[in-house]
Amino acid sequence: MADIGGEKSMPLPLHKLQVSTCVGINRFLAFLHTCGIFALAYYRLACLPCLPMLIAELTFGLSWALSLGFRWKPIFRQTLSENLTKIIKESSLPAIDVFVCTADPFKEPPIGVVNTALSAMAFDYPTDKISVYVSDDGGSELTLFAFMEAAKFAKHWLPFCRSHGIQLRSPEAYFTSGMVNGCSYGDYNDIKVRYEAMKDKVESVVSKGCVSYDVLANQEECLAFKPWTSHFTPQDHPTVIQVVLEKGKDVDVSGHPMPNLVYLSREKRKGTQHRFKAGALNALLRVSGLLSHAPILLTLDCDMYCSDPSAPRQALCYLLDPMLHEDLAFVQFPQRFQGVAKTDIYHCEHTRLFRINPIGMDGIWGAPYVGTGAFFQRCAFYGPPPVPGPVPIPVPQEDEDWDSDSDSESDRGFIWVRKVLADASQLAACTYEQGTDWGSKIGFRYGSLVEDYYTGYRLHCEGWKSVFCNPKRPAFLGDVPITLNDLLSQCKRWCVGLLEVGFSKYCPLTYGSSRISLLMGLGYAHYAFWALDSIPITIYALLPPLALLYGTSLFPKVSDYWFFLYAYLPLVAYAQDLSEFLMTGSSFKRWYNSQRMWMIKGVTAYAFALFQFSLQTMGIPSLSFNVTSKVVDADQSKRYEQEIFEFGVASPFFLTVSIVALINLIAFGVGILRVIMQGSLDGLFLQLVLCGFLVVNCWPVYEAMALRMDGGKIPAKVTLLSSSIAVVACMVVAFLAY
Repeated sequence: MADIGGEKSMPLPLHKLQVSTCVGINRFLAFLHTCGIFALAYYRLACLPCLPMLIAELTFGLSWALSLGFRWKPIFRQTLSENLTKIIKESSLPAIDVFVCTADPFKEPPIGVVNTALSAMAFDYPTDKISVYVSDDGGSELTLFAFMEAAKFAKHWLPFCRSHGIQLRSPEAYFTSGMVNGCSYGDYNDIKVRYEAMKDKVESVVSKGCVSYDVLANQEECLAFKPWTSHFTPQDHPTVIQVVLEKGKDVDVSGHPMPNLVYLSREKRKGTQHRFKAGALNALLRVSGLLSHAPILLTLDCDMYCSDPSAPRQALCYLLDPMLHEDLAFVQFPQRFQGVAKTDIYHCEHTRLFRINPIGMDGIWGAPYVGTGAFFQRCAFYGPPPVPGPVPIPVPQEDEDWDSDSDSESDRGFIWVRKVLADASQLAACTYEQGTDWGSKIGFRYGSLVEDYYTGYRLHCEGWKSVFCNPKRPAFLGDVPITLNDLLSQCKRWCVGLLEVGFSKYCPLTYGSSRISLLMGLGYAHYAFWALDSIPITIYALLPPLALLYGTSLFPKVSDYWFFLYAYLPLVAYAQDLSEFLMTGSSFKRWYNSQRMWMIKGVTAYAFALFQFSLQTMGIPSLSFNVTSKVVDADQSKRYEQEIFEFGVASPFFLTVSIVALINLIAFGVGILRVIMQGSLDGLFLQLVLCGFLVVNCWPVYEAMALRMDGGKIPAKVTLLSSSIAVVACMVVAFLAY
């Protein structure tokens, strides 16, 4: 291995990058768009004053300005993992601690969490270098039982994957895919029968809601459930740590060592504050630091399984690169999803959020942390990066391990003596963090519902960097919400958390721009003020159609040269957005659905998030964190596959979107009649086009209100109430007009 500061040859490259060829075009369009926005503001103030429309257009302009960083210098990276094997031997690869978090066995079925953990245990990586920690914030015996059964199955599953080169190493994903991968049908059928037996046993216990002694194999298993007494509740219980599998003690059926598998449920007591995911991750960070102390950490959502077993090696192509290593905090893989409808009707993939924008931020300072699929350096959670200087090669030499000190993992392994486990229990105590810097300067950061965004942002502000690793084959795949209400609820929760950051002392426009860079601050601010899009979207969704009913024009006439400005700005913005979607391999139909969902979110999730945050700011109690359900209803799943919108419940979200849809439908009809009677489109053309565009986008709403009879239609009481409000609003405006 060559020395960076010496005269020897440079080491083999572990990755390469390329700046997007669209950089010049993006910057030129940015200049034109900036000029257009200033011209628009002048027109609105001087020629056609209307305060609500001015607010809407300036807010749209602000939202666009905050997105400048995403298009300034997008870069594309590619790993050269074949060079990794030439540089470092298998025995010298760094150890990895995998964190899998779950919180509710009834909303996040344990069998799904088990599949995620099994896919990580089966990485194409030395098994004695892997430790999987499962954080159960629901403190459920059902989850522990599921992992005890999964550990037995893993002793067959891991050698099966190795011997047959299986790529999908989540058993559920593998067996539902129907791929045999060249293995004999005997092997395939045997492992499938074992999995189905394990799955049935786990789901049977979950359906009963408790673990009875008749399903346990021996006294040792019975002792594991001793903490679950009659006084044990999800919000009041002691720390529970169970070593399900231990490296050096447990081996698979082929004689290979098994990875460490540890179940942890941190202590909770009534009257104490429990940070949801960030607090659970910090407990894992401390406990794993005592038990295995791997230098590399991987965080995974409970439903985000590994679909490419080479993911750790791809991450190491950056984490071991001497040019990046010293200040590289994490490697972020994009969130990708399985089972998405053909045209992604709800835009569950969040293509811009998870795939397009990170490419742009990667070219400035680093991709944001999105809560899952990120490989961290453990040291990043304990302070700023080292002072810049000569960069040492971080790769171990042939005669040394990653951790060279005497009590490293390679020397001691896991030490399962009573004292160590007792110390680990104290590290997960609910009072441990009191009076410490945990959550503020150490570990995953508190202060927002979106602790992933906030943690990545704070790490960047401390000087750490990150990279975005986006291989052609998805490294991790997760589940998506299949009902509109679940999706909007999730989006509202995100927006509330983002606003908490945006209106704090760590506001990205001030704190972030001064600590990292202006463009990076703008990028983080774009997310922080996401919910503000509700202001212009709501104004544009209601004021132009009501003005159309009134007979007032809010936009320039077709014969006016200012008309071309109003046509140019949205058309170019949509064209640029579409081109970026198509470059990711997406389709026109998926892009169209994404812009429709943006409008629907604007009058629902964004607006409700802004309202809830305003209440919080005034000291009025707000809703707590809600876990998105991962349980799939058969009828809902069928409608989703058929790309039919799922409403079904009397949600306030559906009331507001129904009102907007009906007002635009009425206004569009009246506008057409007005044009026919007047014989001219000149004055009302843009308003009519806008109403027609909204009517087309709202077709699923009309269908669910009047044409459908299935369980996913809009409930009758929502239809009745929204119709009444829309009709009354239109009648009042019409009355005022005449």
